[in-house]
Amino acid sequence: MAANSQGIATLLDAEKEAAQIVAKAREYRTQRLKGAREEASKEVEALKKKTEDEFKQFESQHSNDSNESQDQVNKSTSEQLEKIQSSFDNNKSTVVDQLLERVVQVNAQPHRNLTTRA
Repeated sequence: MAANSQGIATLLDAEKEAAQIVAKAREYRTQRLKGAREEASKEVEALKKKTEDEFKQFESQHSNDSNESQDQVNKSTSEQLEKIQSSFDNNKSTVVDQLLERVVQVNAQPHRNLTTRA
């Protein structure tokens, strides 16, 4: 019976030792996961910063093009407005005269849909 209790004690000790090994393995795995998360987080932040820097550089390079394009559009628009205003000024009196002539000109005729009954 002493051998039996000694065998049980040995099994219990082995079970405790196994539980400690499993606990250490879980703790090690948890530490590794935390380390991997931290490393991944650092890599993501570095990539994010790099991408933002590239975007800012791209934006600064192309914002000048946008300003130049806007200046060209503004210049073209002002030239076209000047042409339209000039055309208006040149043709204003002619158009007013033609409108007055049409309004004043009276051509008394019965409407073409009017039928006379005899």
